[in-house]
Amino acid sequence: MQLTIFETPVINTLMRWISIAALRLTGWRVEGQTPTEKKYVLIAAPHTSNWDFPVTLMVCFALRLRVYWMGKSSLFPPVIRLVMRWLGGIAVNRSAAGNLVQGTVDAFHANERLTVIVPPEGTRGKVTHWKTGFYYIALGAGVPIALGYLDFGRKAGGIGRMFMPTGDIAADMEEIKAFYSGIQGKNPQQFSADHIQTK
Repeated sequence: MQLTIFETPVINTLMRWISIAALRLTGWRVEGQTPTEKKYVLIAAPHTSNWDFPVTLMVCFALRLRVYWMGKSSLFPPVIRLVMRWLGGIAVNRSAAGNLVQGTVDAFHANERLTVIVPPEGTRGKVTHWKTGFYYIALGAGVPIALGYLDFGRKAGGIGRMFMPTGDIAADMEEIKAFYSGIQGKNPQQFSADHIQTK
């Protein structure tokens, strides 16, 4: 994997303190745990706004996470592609979802330490279905899923718990969705865990 801002010691430390200060100044609180596992899939929900990205990055710095995140290919134009990759970005071809899952599983097997952020909604628009790629990545790689969140209602973000997929996707997804019940996105009308289906 390419070197990222999270792997650059001096800049990582600087960004951590900047992030902590910015979160405090804007009234945000970092909660939860910093995973001790070397490998895991981090899901971040709900995803309802462009603000989710910078706040999520600041929470990751505050928790000392070293993460990679997935974004649609249009976010990686030639002019800023290297910058986006340095920020931990991995360009995603949405038309090749199956290849993406297997490719990420292979990356987990090939690396001693790896954390990949996968938004289960796949979009910041109104969502009625969660994509299950994150689940099959974790299941195939044999790694846990970190349940990350941004609650704009309480201005609190972090990682609530680690969840190990069992292979019973229906039961597992119900448990995962239950965790997000009551968590409010910036645009709450676009997300309700109680009404989310999986596909």
